Amino acid sequence: MKILVASHSYIVDLNCEKLRVLANLEPGIEVTIIVPKRWKPGGVMKDTIETRSREEGSFRVVPVSNFSQNNQGLLTFGADLVSLIKSFQPDIIQVEQGSKSLAYAEFITLNRLLNLKAKNLFFTWWNLPYHLKFPVSLLEAYNLKNTDGIVVGNQDGAEILRDRGFTGKMSVMPQLGVDDSLFCPQSQPELAAKLGIQSDDFVVGFVGRFVPEKGILTLVKALEKLRDRRWKLLLLGRGELKAEIQKQAEESGVSNRLIWIESVPHADVYRYINLMNTLVLPSETTDQFKTFTSAGWKEQFGHVLIEAMACQVPVIGSDSGEIPNVIGDAGLVFPEGNVEELSDRLARLIDDRDFASDLGQQGYQRAIAKYTNRALAKELLEFYRSL
Repeated sequence: MKILVASHSYIVDLNCEKLRVLANLEPGIEVTIIVPKRWKPGGVMKDTIETRSREEGSFRVVPVSNFSQNNQGLLTFGADLVSLIKSFQPDIIQVEQGSKSLAYAEFITLNRLLNLKAKNLFFTWWNLPYHLKFPVSLLEAYNLKNTDGIVVGNQDGAEILRDRGFTGKMSVMPQLGVDDSLFCPQSQPELAAKLGIQSDDFVVGFVGRFVPEKGILTLVKALEKLRDRRWKLLLLGRGELKAEIQKQAEESGVSNRLIWIESVPHADVYRYINLMNTLVLPSETTDQFKTFTSAGWKEQFGHVLIEAMACQVPVIGSDSGEIPNVIGDAGLVFPEGNVEELSDRLARLIDDRDFASDLGQQGYQRAIAKYTNRALAKELLEFYRSL
């Protein structure tokens, strides 16, 4: 089976691991990833990345000339794409830019014009209802009409695509898996000592952006109610709410329990997760952000959850978006924005270390079974075969 995947996401080599595993699952599988030759992550003010070719047996990454260097929806590829597709002759074409992308329409059209007879797929994270105006509505209609299968990052996204008329096969799975060779239980005594964490401290962890939709103020308020317990809050990230979090903690007399860590390279995040006795993702659905197609935000997946689970760290998440589906029965879920309920979940783990340990073990088993790069590669291959 020859599999062609196109996305700007795979400019980052770490993101390629699932597809690298897929290429090596069994003989006869070839995976070619197409990435933009030039890309500006994070917007026009960032430095342009010049991507490079990589080839490892039946797996390769090929930069192709592109138009638009910082807009996913407007991304399209140059004429060198044609010769690459003709020579590769894929059985599967998967474009990971969503249902409304020009790049996906480009691949669909080339598939037809070159008579490749490949199956057309796309991946999307989008999990909120939306309305489209012409000509974007026409673009999505063309894409959906010519789609053989969809990989969706969350259950809400799958339901939205059904509502928009897609009747074909779908598989719900995240775009990226967890690297269980890196994110695994590992003692970090030197780092703990450096941060002033003692063996009897219960470390509550948060990894992410300090922004309203991540619910971090709810987490701080929930911990304030547990002043009589011995805990510390390890905050890994940055964002606009840092000053407000600090002020809130000072007013409640717990600022000395906060440990601030600026964002670190992703390859080092596992070290901090392994210091935690629980990781909390208290995301909150919001309608504060407006776009030309929709309004609102809710958690699309929560990748840090599966990273913590793979480290045997028990997780607590709100019921925003996909979080309850990610956690399943292997963690604790609370109603988003509810300080009392989150405080109750935290107290259960702090007061019963055996329960917390059992929950961590359940999360680990779930992460290994469902969310490693190898598990997702196998699931993806079976989905391709079903088409």
